[in-house]
Amino acid sequence: MEIEQTLKYSENHEWVRVERNLAVIGMTDFAQEELGTIVFVELPEVGDLLKAGEPFGSMESIKTVSEMYAPLSGKVVDINRKLQKDPGAINIAPYEGGWMIVIEVADEAELEQLWDYDKYQDTYIRS
Repeated sequence: MEIEQTLKYSENHEWVRVERNLAVIGMTDFAQEELGTIVFVELPEVGDLLKAGEPFGSMESIKTVSEMYAPLSGKVVDINRKLQKDPGAINIAPYEGGWMIVIEVADEAELEQLWDYDKYQDTYIRS
């Protein structure tokens, strides 16, 4: 199981890579492993406004259907359209080709609420 040290994490298993005022968001390797093979992903539309802590889409695996929660507030500026045809990309490369959305960060202070590598690992991996 892989956890990238340079990313931020939410307690709902989303990872965040900040690039200037943009945040690339995806699902952690831990979460995709727990869910099993992902067969469907519903993502927001470009232009949608997200609020931190609220659902922004859903994911269906062979085990369950799960909502995905926005780790940050902001405007969706890009979605990974590849996931519509190949949702399993999240299973194969959750931190690269399996990214889900890119948002323009509305409130940089929310970044302080995200977890670092150590807290995510201590909470979910080492427990």
